[in-house]
Amino acid sequence: MKAITFQGKEKLSFETVTDPSIIQPTDVIVKVVLTAICGSDLHVYREHEKGLDYGTVMGHEFFGEVVEIGSAVTGLKKGDRVVSPFTTSCGVCYFCKIGLTCRCQQGQLYGWVEHGHGLHGAQAEYVRVPLADSTLVKSPEGLSEEQVLLTGDIFSTGYFCAENAGVRPGGRYVVLGCGPVGLMAILAAKIQGADEIWAVDSVPERMAIAQRYGAVAVDLSKTDAKQFILEQTNGIGADAVMEVVGNPSAQQLAFDVVRPGGIISSVGVHTANNFTFSPVDAYNKNITYKTGRCPARHYMSKLLPLLGDQQIDLSAIISHRLPLAQGVEGYRIFDQKLDKSLKIILHN
Repeated sequence: MKAITFQGKEKLSFETVTDPSIIQPTDVIVKVVLTAICGSDLHVYREHEKGLDYGTVMGHEFFGEVVEIGSAVTGLKKGDRVVSPFTTSCGVCYFCKIGLTCRCQQGQLYGWVEHGHGLHGAQAEYVRVPLADSTLVKSPEGLSEEQVLLTGDIFSTGYFCAENAGVRPGGRYVVLGCGPVGLMAILAAKIQGADEIWAVDSVPERMAIAQRYGAVAVDLSKTDAKQFILEQTNGIGADAVMEVVGNPSAQQLAFDVVRPGGIISSVGVHTANNFTFSPVDAYNKNITYKTGRCPARHYMSKLLPLLGDQQIDLSAIISHRLPLAQGVEGYRIFDQKLDKSLKIILHN
């Protein structure tokens, strides 16, 4: 099959690789219809996260059709249209039972193979799905394939971020970063009842979508965001800050603009060794800091019905639709923020 593989820092290849096959009786093989390039893929691409074997198939977002089934699979059949979260999960361990499916004791992250061990990704024609019965979700009727695809990572992550922020009607909130997850956090915060949201970024087209989703855009290139937010809140600060960037400057700004007793909800993937603020800083401000990987499988069961019930349109964030064969170029576009790129979907 054809796939996009990792070949070193900022180097990918679109090449022929071995087709995946059933290894465990709980596996299925999915023919990929849609996949996507995610911001967290760039951490691997740029080698901010190191250790990936050369030749690993990239990608962890996909929608497709079941084409082969292991002998122990009971809840799926050939021809089922399915979507996956970005990690697999068993559904029965302690962490799955409490809803923390991203920390399943048997779970794996798609697109991470290290020293020969791990799970290849989904930026390919086919992908192997372990623990398929408890990992995959059948696509509901009435939703577009793109809508369904986006619940497997970015919409779930945005919703998780807003939920961790304790969003409630009457609260005042800040979203730092208007990339795909930041925009989903804005949308989720509005669904959860937020009235006032300030969205901080510097890319015009991203800020335009933030405003479309109900936030007030704060342009970092023209405005001192810290001063502006403190002025808007009479010097108090926001009730919660949703930080989706994952770099030290965003972490520090989150701390600076959250009110005493407020919440920083961080889903940005941080690779720095230290926090920008100290334990005593956090103590003196009485903040709550919540972070971590989104348990997307847990959220998908809630969000897929919600999409249909509320007529929510996630497609505004999709800037590019490319064939898989152009995926390497898609990475270059996304990495360098060319051509007003925001969310790039790849199709087979």
